[in-house]
Order: sequence, then structure tokens, then C-alpha cells
Amino acid sequence: MRTPHNERVSSDNAETPRSRQADKASESERRCILSGDSHPRESLVRLAISPDGQVLPDPGAKAPGRGGWIAPDRAALEAAIADGHFKRALMRAFKGGDEGVTLSYSDELPQQIEMALTRHLTDRLGLEMRAGNIVTGSSRIEEQARQARLGLLLHASDSSEAGRKKLDQAWRVGADIEGSGARGQVLPLDRDALSVALGRENVVHLGVAGRPEDLQASKKARAANRVAQAAGRLTSFVGGADAAHERPVSDEALAAPSGAGGDDRIDT
Repeated sequence: MRTPHNERVSSDNAETPRSRQADKASESERRCILSGDSHPRESLVRLAISPDGQVLPDPGAKAPGRGGWIAPDRAALEAAIADGHFKRALMRAFKGGDEGVTLSYSDELPQQIEMALTRHLTDRLGLEMRAGNIVTGSSRIEEQARQARLGLLLHASDSSEAGRKKLDQAWRVGADIEGSGARGQVLPLDRDALSVALGRENVVHLGVAGRPEDLQASKKARAANRVAQAAGRLTSFVGGADAAHERPVSDEALAAPSGAGGDDRIDT
């Protein structure tokens, strides 16, 4: 008997654990419409397409409808817009889209994206603060870091080098990685922005709860993963591909499991 269209061939037509794992791995990657390279979706920025064809930032990747993905690099995006590559990439990616809808975007799209990524990060910090996952105050951060209770260490852009070094060293001791040179991430946000986000005064440094090894042990996204992903995209977008901000959590811990190759350059 002929197998029905789009139906899998198996004894009971059920997915196997391996097939589900492969599907999940494939879903974890997206292609940048500018470079064509595949990356974990958490490291890219989604651009949503509104019903009237407006291209808008969607940092939470939750807007309905069609969308495209780009690497978080403001300088590269600005260059692509200036030389027409971005427009051509959009046309290629959305060829055969909704009839009668013309794609358009503001000249201020790079700034819109930076503002959206900033808001996404500050909102995430506020949520984690209310959930009790954020540690503030240098003394408390140092204590928690030495006890290996922090999954992420962050510093304001206007924090002092001496203050950063002291907490970085405490984090390395707690994580048992002395001599590695690992440092907390310096955010492209100053103490005023962090203070507003967390509803606290003079937030210069902050830690996110979670033992480093736990970040790899569970499929459930933990606080440090969520904050690190939001912080990493903003930092990369502002500083570009060569942004020299070291993270106390490895890229392997932050990235979702990935398969060989990404999916189509658009989603629906």
C-alpha cells in the first residue's frame, strides 16, 4: 500500500527518540540572511515582518508571522544597509512571500535593534531579580562566588578595573578555574541603567545564581543561561564579532544542542 503523503514510514508511524532529538537539534539553529551561515537561534536576532511588510526587531522571537534572522553585529548590518546587501538579502529570503506586501524598514533599524536588545536584557534582569536569582552588592557577590553559587558574573560598563578584578578572582576560585584568566562580562550598560532595571541603588556588579555545572546538566533554561543569552546578543551587537568580553560561562554551556546545518533562512 502506498504511504500517505508526508507520512513517515515506520511500524507504528511514531517518532523514535533519535528522530525527535534530530528534529530538536535542527530547530535550534537558524541561518543569518546576510551571511547564510547557521548559528544557534539564541545567538541571533530575529527580525519580524509585520502584516504591512515592516521589518522590525523581535528580540524575544515571539512575534507571529514570518521572520528572518541576522547575526548580532551592528557595524555589519549598517554596512549591509549602506551597500544594498541587506535589501537584496531580504528580497531573496522572502521571495514568494505574501502577495501585494512590500518589505520596508527604517533607516534607524540598527538603533531600533540595539534599543530592543537593551530592553530585552533589562526586562530579563528585572524578572530574574523578582525571582530571587540576582545577587547584588560586592561583598555578597564575592561570598557567593567563592562558594560556587553563581552561574554568571556581570559588571557595569563604568565599573572600576579594581572592583572587577576582585570579583573575577573570587569567581575563578569558586569555579576552581584559577589561572584560566576567565572574567565576568562587562555589559554595555552603566550602573544607572542596571540600577533602574533591578530597582536598586548603585548596581555596579551583579551575579546570577546557578552553579556552572548545572547549566549543562538540564534541558530546562536556567537563570544564568537566560541572562547570558540576552547579554551576549546585546554585547555582540554593540561591539561586533570581535567584541572582547570574556564570559564566565562557556559557549558550549550557553548554546542549545545543535545539529549539522540550520533550517531555512525564514520562519513562519
